[in-house]
Amino acid sequence: MKFAFVFPGQGSQSVGMMNGYTDLPIVQETFQEASDILKKDFWSMVNNGSADDLNLTINTQPLMLTAGVAVYRAWNSLEGGKPALLAGHSLGEYTALVAAETLSFTDALSLVRFRAQAMQQAVPEGVGGMAAILGLDDEIIETICHDITNQGKGESLEPANFNSPGQVVIAGHRNAILQGIEMAKSKGAKRAIMLPMSIPSHCSLMQPAAGSMQQQLEHVMLHAPKIPILHNADVKPHPGTAAIKKILVQQLISPVRWVETIRAFAAAGITHVVECGPGKVLAGLNKRIDQNLQQLSLSNSETIKQAVDNLRII
Repeated sequence: MKFAFVFPGQGSQSVGMMNGYTDLPIVQETFQEASDILKKDFWSMVNNGSADDLNLTINTQPLMLTAGVAVYRAWNSLEGGKPALLAGHSLGEYTALVAAETLSFTDALSLVRFRAQAMQQAVPEGVGGMAAILGLDDEIIETICHDITNQGKGESLEPANFNSPGQVVIAGHRNAILQGIEMAKSKGAKRAIMLPMSIPSHCSLMQPAAGSMQQQLEHVMLHAPKIPILHNADVKPHPGTAAIKKILVQQLISPVRWVETIRAFAAAGITHVVECGPGKVLAGLNKRIDQNLQQLSLSNSETIKQAVDNLRII
């Protein structure tokens, strides 16, 4: 039995998402640590805040990092085994870096808050966007993006997330997105819908944010990962810290290659994939990518305890 951990990113947040972990003291302690570092009461926000507050990128990114780290610490406190591989979806890659002891929790919190600010500032409100396209082959979506980008209007459209077979998120200029939605429908897409996000993540419009992150990462201490991480941008592990910094910059302007990541797990002999954090978004995607991989979600304290028992190596 060989298992990997995956960490969710933006889109998995919800008010009350930590309710199922309240009997594990390490969870609330981790939230308190994050609140002390960033001077914001994340525990109150996640329990009593509004969905609008949670969905603000500047809140969502440190909040989801904290949630993932809290659940991973709970796993360790219950003497869960060490995963063979790690990966995180977009923002979740930073949680994976903390789990691998590459990045300290303190530095990760400051870094993701900076990342959120840089992403918000990169594209003015209303200029960019993202849309989900369901039921089309990747190649058709790539062609649609290429054709719209090359119309000569100075607007770009790119695949941003290859989430599962038949589910691709596109990002770019808002008008290009709307045109892409119509073209996708005309090509037979089952659904093509605008997402409630103003930031066009994982595309070339994030180039200003990538430049800012490159400068910021120069001041951050990284360590060689104690557990290999498959990174979003190239689906490879990087043992060297310089290469990790480079790939984190690249991540902002490159698509999240999630389908390839899960298939790489299977090729590496992984039998179980564990979603470490609230919700079951990644488990749902992973099932559609490879039905032979067993999916576990640490979505409350009971499922953590069950997974520790199920994956205990004797």
